[in-house]
Amino acid sequence: MAPSIDSKSGFCAENGIFYSRREFVKLPDDPDISLPALIFNRPLFDPTALAFIDSSTGQTLTYGHLRSQVQAASAGLFSFGLRPGNVVLLLCPNCIAFPVILLAIMSVGAIVTTTNPLNHPSEIAHQAADSGAMFFSSVPSLRHKLPSLKLPLILLPEPESSLKALNSEFPQNTTLSQLLSSPRHDVFPTFKGLQEDTAALLYSSGTTGTSKGVIITHRNFIAQVHFSLPGDDGIPWTSRIYMCLLPMFHVYGMGFFASGLLVRGSTVVIQGKFEIAKTLESIEKYRVTHMPVVPPIVLLLTKTPLVDKFNLSSLLEVGSGAAPLSKEVMGAFRIRFPKICLRQGYGLTESTSVGAYTATKEESMHYGSVGRISANSEVKIICIVSGKPLPPKKKGEIWIRGPCIMKGYFGRVGETSATIDKESWLHTGDLGYIDEEGYLFVIDRLKELIKYKGFQVAPAELEAVLLSNPKIVDAAVVGSPDKEAGQVPMAFVVLHPQSSLTEVEVMEFVAEQVAPYKKIRRVAFVECIPKTASGKILRRQLSAVAASKL
Repeated sequence: MAPSIDSKSGFCAENGIFYSRREFVKLPDDPDISLPALIFNRPLFDPTALAFIDSSTGQTLTYGHLRSQVQAASAGLFSFGLRPGNVVLLLCPNCIAFPVILLAIMSVGAIVTTTNPLNHPSEIAHQAADSGAMFFSSVPSLRHKLPSLKLPLILLPEPESSLKALNSEFPQNTTLSQLLSSPRHDVFPTFKGLQEDTAALLYSSGTTGTSKGVIITHRNFIAQVHFSLPGDDGIPWTSRIYMCLLPMFHVYGMGFFASGLLVRGSTVVIQGKFEIAKTLESIEKYRVTHMPVVPPIVLLLTKTPLVDKFNLSSLLEVGSGAAPLSKEVMGAFRIRFPKICLRQGYGLTESTSVGAYTATKEESMHYGSVGRISANSEVKIICIVSGKPLPPKKKGEIWIRGPCIMKGYFGRVGETSATIDKESWLHTGDLGYIDEEGYLFVIDRLKELIKYKGFQVAPAELEAVLLSNPKIVDAAVVGSPDKEAGQVPMAFVVLHPQSSLTEVEVMEFVAEQVAPYKKIRRVAFVECIPKTASGKILRRQLSAVAASKL
């Protein structure tokens, strides 16, 4: 007998599962299909349509040229020595070359691991070693950040940079232009991979607080693409113009701009670096219709007077993800932009950025909610005391199951089994609930991660840096609430009795060793760090103190 499922909430009292109320989506059953094949072999592929526009240079790339460049680059990569299963570390800002090299790597059957251009060289070196990278790909201005591992380098074009100085630091060198003009294209065998093959290792602090590679398969990306809904704005996918402000190295940006929208045939306007005036100018110039962003940008749009200087009448939708958006900010945005639909979504790197979303204007009016469960997906809300599933309106840990869930953490069997159980449920570490109408509300984080402007910051990593200072006896880091950033890293520091440090000195010490978004921005000197008997830091106590200091 089929389980009894509530028609509104999707909840089944018999097994404690919330089922998606969205229409079931049939996914491709061909086991040999890859993400690039899905993009370029779709029935309605229009080679004359614009795929990308670079807002800083005006450079454009049609879908036909994108396909030919990806095919040529993949053949060139094969001639350069890249083979299926090899890992390529990609260090690159948003630009047209990013999706070209990304899809070319995947077309060979190789694996891409992307890293943040803001990361410290030591962080990039750790990722290169941990992922087993065998090739590097970067732009000239970031090449100095690559570790000296004597690996082959694929250099990508960059405005106002020279490609001349290919030096002996790398045993083999090539450029994207050389790959595109490789005379041996005909020797490249057509890659026949599987949907289950690994496409990317996207590094995330995950639910345990240490940076590790999230294994995302071609199937994960393909499922994520199919779960995107056209919404109710009446604009066909092929007529949509999206502004790309999100970093393509992140699962959110990669899923939208380097894969999902390409399957749909939309046009993407790329902005390499976010500057509000240039963003508004590009919206006006290119008649942008849709703009996925992170909460700090929503807040900035709500407050900046620059908005009044530009014609934003083409903009129909702003989507917010990567971190929660408060009811207050949502309300203020809708007052200022009554004609723009503001939508929210929820997902993790471990779920290929899929979990829940608002698909219509009506759904987006549920303030504070991140939407309804994604198609083909299921959710449990688990009591953090009893471990049992909870009914609607009861708060607990959010568990997700579906075809977008990662394969696991690369090289970390124990951490994988602690995050994905034997029934394939992803334990997100987030606290939330689902109401009687099936809307998910994310209200807190059980995990210890700090969300700074949508970036994940692991407290344990910053604590290790702090404790490397001989003047610091003990330290703990928590997220301190911040109206602009969501949270900022705050350090509680215990100094050596005979030492002294100022707040500024502590912040500078950390800033020299980490990426800018990970910097300590508030410091409190304390006599001791509260801990359990087993030595675990009592972060909730410190978080309460951090909130009280505002």
